[in-house]
Amino acid sequence: MAQHESVKDIIQYQKKRTKTTSIIEKIIPSLLFLAAFISVLTTVGIVFTLIFETVLFFREVSFIEFFSGTVLKPLSPVDPQFSILPLVMGTFMTTLIAMLVAIPVGLTTAVYLSEYASGTTRKVLKPLIEVLAGIPTIVYGFFAFTFVTPVLREIIPGLSATNALSPGIVMGIMIIPMVASLSEDAMNSVPNAMREGAKALGATQLEVTFRVVIPAAISGIIASFVLGISRAIGETMIVTIASGSSKNFTFDVTQSMQTMTAYIVEITSGDAASGTTIYYSLYAVAMTLFVFTLLMNMLARYISSRFREVY
Repeated sequence: MAQHESVKDIIQYQKKRTKTTSIIEKIIPSLLFLAAFISVLTTVGIVFTLIFETVLFFREVSFIEFFSGTVLKPLSPVDPQFSILPLVMGTFMTTLIAMLVAIPVGLTTAVYLSEYASGTTRKVLKPLIEVLAGIPTIVYGFFAFTFVTPVLREIIPGLSATNALSPGIVMGIMIIPMVASLSEDAMNSVPNAMREGAKALGATQLEVTFRVVIPAAISGIIASFVLGISRAIGETMIVTIASGSSKNFTFDVTQSMQTMTAYIVEITSGDAASGTTIYYSLYAVAMTLFVFTLLMNMLARYISSRFREVY
């Protein structure tokens, strides 16, 4: 009798457990859908806000003037002018300098970690390199302004106290972990059979690296470059602190230049009253920045899918 009751209790327990599991299985998909829906809704809300406020800006300022003019004087009390080209130039120059630092150093680091470093060395070096990605960008900004710029002024006497060169170099240092980590992951995904086959044919380690591994991992490597560019375009604090607020349309990286993100920080610091043309210019600049980063991310996805190797 006791055994019969024990079996009955076990059956009842299993039924309750099955019922509970069934309820959880029904709830979990709904929670996951809600999380995904919130993400999509947030994105749609941001885009809608940018578009709505940008339209209000272009009711006051000519679209052609905004994208073709070379003078930006939003705070001028007499004749304010709005042109995004000085900001685009500042963003382009600092991003170019950053990638000239990040791409060669990051790719070289990835090659060493993937193809030359021992397992122990890799376990020590990779976390140390990725520590750079965890440093707050405002710290990088003060590092550029208080250390890198004075050092560069000893080498380049004509360098301004705020310039595009110093923040560009520091941004490149900040982006190195991204390029190195993503490129190394792409190289590690290449099957060892390809390396062994190349060595069996008499190829040296250097030839295996540059003629077999890198071409096979090229989609991931280029994607890391594109994502690094997106990161540089969207950087805010480093350029705000070290590049200055001069809205110069120039190719001279020794002079003070302002990026799109630094402009947003400057205007939102209290100089623009809500509802004014200057206030709406923030959204026009932000919309342009959004389009740039969106195009760069789409390019990264295209490159990854277009040149992906299937093993």
